[in-house]
Amino acid sequence: MRIAELWRYPVKSVAGEPLESADLRRDGIFGDRVVRVEDERGRIVTSRTRPRLLGHRATLGPDGEPLVDGRPWRSAEVTRDVEAAAGRGARLVRYDGVERFDVLPLLIATDGALAVFGRDRRRLRPNIVIAGVDGLAERGWEGRVIRAGAARIGIDSLRARCVMTTFDPDTLAQDPGVLRDIQSTFGGRLALNAYVIEEGPVALGDPVTLLNRED
Repeated sequence: MRIAELWRYPVKSVAGEPLESADLRRDGIFGDRVVRVEDERGRIVTSRTRPRLLGHRATLGPDGEPLVDGRPWRSAEVTRDVEAAAGRGARLVRYDGVERFDVLPLLIATDGALAVFGRDRRRLRPNIVIAGVDGLAERGWEGRVIRAGAARIGIDSLRARCVMTTFDPDTLAQDPGVLRDIQSTFGGRLALNAYVIEEGPVALGDPVTLLNRED
């Protein structure tokens, strides 16, 4: 097995960026989901209810600050775009506490399960895609540990999927059948919630080994 893809999402609920390498820290990939959308009352807004946010792309600048469509996230232009996508008064707010993740800091997908899924893997918003996995073998990984590059990652549970999977990453067109298929084929759970046990760098092509928790 090997690392086939790495993804970071500097702004929560906005499209992310593919990486060639990443620094895995206790709170996941460095720079992941460090900015979020809040409404005028300070409530978190996501693409579950405001899918137009997915039409914008976030990257991490060389200074560690997110860019949205290539522009500084604090710029007036980005603020206008966020309001247009998420409603009047919506704004971007930096928050890098561990609570910024819906479940755990990492989401891992495997090529075997993605082949069964049969749709664009970006719908699942993984951080790491592992190649060389047979079919739905990932469904037996709960409670196991993987070594990937210089890092060790704990596998917690299968991820319960939501309406975000129904939006096309490019056109934003909605297909409710995607979530129905996830329910019927995968019991509503697809890809793996994970956390970092030992920090370290990872890169495309790094070998991945499945271990028992005590290894």
